[in-house]
Order: sequence, then structure tokens, then C-alpha cells
Amino acid sequence: MFWSASPAAATPGPHRRASLDDATEKATNAAGWVEENWATWLTSALQIALIIVIAVILRHVIRRTITKLIERMNRTATAAQGTALGGFLVNAERRRQRSEAIGSVLRSVASFVIMGTAALTVLSVLKINLAPLLASAGVAGVAIGFGARNLVTDFLSGVFMILEDQYGVGDEIDAGVATGTVVEVGLRVTKLRGPNGAIWYIRNGEVKRIGNLSQGWSTATVDVMIAPNQDLDRAREVITAVGEEMSKAEPWNEQLWEPVEVLGLSEVHLDSVTISVSAKTMPGKALGIERELRWRIKKALDTEGITLAPRPTTTPLTDEPTTPDPSAAVAAPSALASPTSPQSLAAAPIPAPNLSK
Repeated sequence: MFWSASPAAATPGPHRRASLDDATEKATNAAGWVEENWATWLTSALQIALIIVIAVILRHVIRRTITKLIERMNRTATAAQGTALGGFLVNAERRRQRSEAIGSVLRSVASFVIMGTAALTVLSVLKINLAPLLASAGVAGVAIGFGARNLVTDFLSGVFMILEDQYGVGDEIDAGVATGTVVEVGLRVTKLRGPNGAIWYIRNGEVKRIGNLSQGWSTATVDVMIAPNQDLDRAREVITAVGEEMSKAEPWNEQLWEPVEVLGLSEVHLDSVTISVSAKTMPGKALGIERELRWRIKKALDTEGITLAPRPTTTPLTDEPTTPDPSAAVAAPSALASPTSPQSLAAAPIPAPNLSK
């Protein structure tokens, strides 16, 4: 038995022919659309790839240039550190941290500017309207800046402190809120080592004034109090000789930048006179030189027999003996002192009742 396809099944119906025609038309339109726009797509893709490649190369070159510049600055500071004069004028760790901080800021700014510009250029190539995006970014930036204004203030203050070289690692500074030796200088926080060893973390935005005790030179001042009946000219000669001897001894000869000078009398009292001694020293070395000067001056004055004055006391000027106040032994009046007062009667115990009746 043979089966054969019917003529109705072999011939496609009108609906099938319509579907095929629609599919053919859509495929033709899609092919035509692709053929019309492939050149534009290829051009845009090449432009985007070129923008990205240029941005990456430019960012790498700029960051590498900044790194090389910072390394050269550090090598120069290290080389100067090995010389006799450089040991006093250049702090290698301070220069290194300052240059690293500046390099970090420059690298971050360069990366942000280059990659941000590249991203906006790519969006413009893709025919994306940048006006709403920039407006939204501006509003978001204002909101973030207002919320993090303290952080922004700290960061900007730290940048200007580093660029202006207001202080560095190893400097003795007075920041108002704390005083100590600078341990680390950051863009947001500065670390200080206090006199008692405590580490102080100071936000750069909170610093209103800075007193740097380690720039230029320092002054060592010593006050010598001697008895008023001593030979002042001889005391001046002894103190001057002590200063000259100290300026020739190690290591004080490097820390004393000028001869020790006797300024004269700064105070005159009935029981003492004060001789002021001053010397210009290396930055940060004034305290140690003051202690050594006091030590040497005391020994020299004792050797010469010059008597030092005692420290003034706050004793009364009159020698009359003080008598106690007689009213101090009298007790304050009280209502309970009188047995007939209402208070005494109220405080008296109640008598027990008589049960014998």
C-alpha cells in the first residue's frame, strides 16, 4: 500500500507564505541596517579603543615621570645627608616623607583627570547626553562635600602644610592643641610624640597656628641667681670662661652656633641677683645645652667660692608671732543648747507610762 502527499499539503497556504515574506523582509531590513551602520560602529569602536589606549599610556607615562622625579629628590637628599653640612641642614626622612606625600597627591590627581576625561570622551562617542550625568554628578559632589567638609578641610590643610614645608619629621612644634616631636606627616593627620611619650593624632584642619622650634636656630637661656654680696665682675668672668670651654668641647662645639653671652643682671632683689646667660644653638638642641650650662656654671662657681642665692620663699614679712583667734574655740549657737526651747522639748524622750495605778 502506497501513501502519497495530498496536493493541499504540498502547496503552502497563504498564512505560511505571509510568514515567510515577513521573515525575509525583516532579515533584509536587518542586513541593510547593519550594512548601513557597520562603518559607524567600526569607527566608534576604533575611537573608543584609541581613547582608552591613549589614556592608559598617558597615565602610565605621567605616573612614572612623577615617580622618577620623587626618587631623584630622595637620592639628592640622601647624598646631601652624607656631607658635613648636609647632616645639619637636611633631614632625609623628612624630605622622603614630604616628597612621597607630594608624589602621591600628584599621581592621584593625574589619574583622576586623565581617566575622567577619557570616560567622558567615550560617552560622547557613544552619543550619550552628558548634561543629566554632569548635573547629577554636580549635585552628588555638593552633597558629599557638604557631608564630608571636615575631611576635605583636613586634606586640603595637609596638602598646603606639605607644599609649604611648615614642619616635617623630627621637628619640635607647638600645634596649639599639643606640643611634641613630629613622628609622621600625613595628608589628614599629623602624629606628634609628646614629652611624656604619648602619641598625639592631630587633624590638620584643626591646626590654627604652628610654632616650629626646629627651623633656623634656637636660643638657650640660663638664669644664675647669686648672693648680692658676691663679686659680680668675678662671676661674669667665671661664666664667660665656662661658655668658652663648653664651646670647644665635643659635642657642644657643633651645637653651639655662637659664643655663650653674659647678658647682665635681669633681676635685683634684697637677697639675690639674677645673671642672664644666652647662646644661639642648633635647632632643637637648646634644652640640652641649658642643662649642660647649668651643670658647668654651678661647678665653676663652687670652685671659685661664689655663693649662690637660695630660692625665694613666700615667708611673711613681719616677725610678729601669730596668735590663734579666740572665737575659733567657741561653738556656734544652737537651739538645742537651751533645755526649755521647743527644739529641746521635741527631742526629749517620751516618759514611760506608770502601770502601777
